[in-house]
Amino acid sequence: MLLTAVIIIVGVALIFDFINGFHDAANSIATVVSTRVLSPNLAVAWAAFFNFIAAFGGGVQVANTMGKGIINFEMLKAQGPTFVLMVIFSALMGAIAWNLLTWWWGLPSSSSHALAGGMIGATLPVLGFEGLVGAGILKIVAFIVLSPLIGLTLGTLMMLASTWTVHRQTPLKVDTWFRRLQLVSSAIFSYSHGTNDAQKVMGIIAVVLFGTIWKEREFHIDWWVIISCHAAIALGTFFGGWRIIRTMGHSLTKLAPIGGFAAETGGGVTIIFLAKLGIPVSTTHTITGAIVGVGTTKGWRAVKWGVAGRILWAWVFTIPAAALTAALVYGITRVVVRLVG
Repeated sequence: MLLTAVIIIVGVALIFDFINGFHDAANSIATVVSTRVLSPNLAVAWAAFFNFIAAFGGGVQVANTMGKGIINFEMLKAQGPTFVLMVIFSALMGAIAWNLLTWWWGLPSSSSHALAGGMIGATLPVLGFEGLVGAGILKIVAFIVLSPLIGLTLGTLMMLASTWTVHRQTPLKVDTWFRRLQLVSSAIFSYSHGTNDAQKVMGIIAVVLFGTIWKEREFHIDWWVIISCHAAIALGTFFGGWRIIRTMGHSLTKLAPIGGFAAETGGGVTIIFLAKLGIPVSTTHTITGAIVGVGTTKGWRAVKWGVAGRILWAWVFTIPAAALTAALVYGITRVVVRLVG
């Protein structure tokens, strides 16, 4: 019975990973599609490939943070396998519900923060505030602000440097060069997306395994978990999230290939650097900041601040909304478990 429940929850975690890729596909390919460097079908295949190969060099620092840096893993494990499974199931369902809702609205919200919010909301009814790792949560909240600012700064600098480098070239030649370079920059960003986002689900699966059937073993991330999570997010990316592509690639600002290159490179470098530090940031926030940074090099009026405002509100509400949903799911799940038991 326990093994069956564990398999089901691991399956739900991989479904979340798939939805993460589906939801965040626009982050990886919106610029390369909007600049018409690749068709949507080729773009999602390109992004999915680099999502997957990140399994072989991305590390597991973010996975360890998600597994033990948001909730007190030892306290949760001490409650017993049933509570571990209920908390993780509720966290995943809260995050999935928010992701699907913002996908329907066409808003690029953060799957990372939805999952963190889900874990917080599902843990509070069981362990209270003592069950939360305050330092880890504050770090995640801080980078809601810092990651888009870093992305904005690097995107702006990349755009200024690229523009200065080619300022004596003809527009046609510049366009030709950066259409090719965008293949490189979109690969960098897709790799960073896999590195950062797939690891979050690895941490969740590790909590399930080492809090239940493997509770006597030392917490770590197995190779099959790494491969499974990268495969799930790559598959989700392959099927794509076209509603959000319109917002990211067209509504926020108008991008030429040189701008797409600058935004993707700035965003991708930011995410890879922070992932190596074990900080689970939002790829959505980071690439949005980078795109805005590129847009501002043409003047503040080049950015559609009304659209940016809608995106900002989605960021603000993500953690509390996912937490509330997860807490409600936990309450319902506990009642069902009591009735069945």
